Amino acid sequence: MEATVLDHPLCDHKISLLRDRKTPGILFRRVLEELGLILAVECTRHLPTEPVAVETPLERTQGRRLTSLDPVVVPVLRAGLGLLPPFLQLLPTAKVGHLGLYRDHDSLVPVPYYRNFPPLLDQRYVFILDPMLATGGSASEAVRQLKVAGAERITLASVLAAPEGVARLQQDHPDIRIFVAALDRELNDKAYILPGLGDAGDRLFGTL
Repeated sequence: MEATVLDHPLCDHKISLLRDRKTPGILFRRVLEELGLILAVECTRHLPTEPVAVETPLERTQGRRLTSLDPVVVPVLRAGLGLLPPFLQLLPTAKVGHLGLYRDHDSLVPVPYYRNFPPLLDQRYVFILDPMLATGGSASEAVRQLKVAGAERITLASVLAAPEGVARLQQDHPDIRIFVAALDRELNDKAYILPGLGDAGDRLFGTL
């Protein structure tokens, strides 16, 4: 499945703020959440709905409501936590799973260290939240672990992606949806996205 790259002036504006090395942590967190809200709207376009009768103050009409079980949002620790509030703002009844992965800086291989998923993943739409899709290794491992746990309908939401990461994810898991706010140029020799925005987790939590 092709990756969907958001094409919106608000995304461009907010990504420029996130890229700026002078943007302080408190503003970085706020802007990331604002951008996450746009991502959440786009990522949920495919959720199924059904007709429902509604009584307005003036007449009876027909609306629509979501039909599936409450969806699941899974932030990849720790940077994915920055996208969790906006997704829960739009999906307040969503279940929240957590997946801890870190990238070994020598081998660049993702190392899992924590996993806690809600039940009935096979009956729910699942959204993985990971701001940076660089090599694609961590995202691919996150998808793999969710599939092993039973998930079948998976969407990845990222702020920035490198072409290498998108290609890796499409190769490993061609059945998932990918939404990114921007597609950057390439990876450097340390597997950081260029031009990128640095380490999202460090900037979010002040651990630079």
